[in-house]
Amino acid sequence: MNLVTLLPQILLALGAGFLVANVLMGLELIRWWRRRSSALLVWAARKPPYYGMSLGIGVVLGFLVLFKALYQLRPPWQLFGELMMFVYYGYMLPLSTRITRGFYADGIWTDTSFVPYTEIGGITWREAAQPTLLVIPHAKTVARRLEVPAKFLGEVRRLLRDKISSHVIEMSEGPGLHLGARDARDSV
Repeated sequence: MNLVTLLPQILLALGAGFLVANVLMGLELIRWWRRRSSALLVWAARKPPYYGMSLGIGVVLGFLVLFKALYQLRPPWQLFGELMMFVYYGYMLPLSTRITRGFYADGIWTDTSFVPYTEIGGITWREAAQPTLLVIPHAKTVARRLEVPAKFLGEVRRLLRDKISSHVIEMSEGPGLHLGARDARDSV
């Protein structure tokens, strides 16, 4: 098997992987679109590392797809891999940066995903260059991060205290040993 016959198969496999990534990111955007009217306290997320290079890859892939479709007259199924990568880098990645992070009526949109208040089992802070809220879901052992801009820190703490006081967030059900000796609002 030589490179000429192997390359279309590699591009097809890459296209399938990017199709899955596009669908997942599209579903995430739809969830945010529906939820954005219930925002309580939100802010724009930081651009991902190498964001400019990702946009450049999208532009190059767009030119490549146009070149192959118009000049080389390739059929659409031979453009599948490049087209899926173009959709990801040219559209889905830039659109995903519009998802505002923060607090919504029914949960917290962290840096990676949405966590409903009913699934939060623990909350803690990691003080670094940027204050970071760590949200620990009940059923999962992986904490979700939310970088909080310094100007919103007081409002975030107040909002968390209110949610814990009104039992929207039940931290006593989360991981760890709970002897009832301390108030859960002190974690905020």
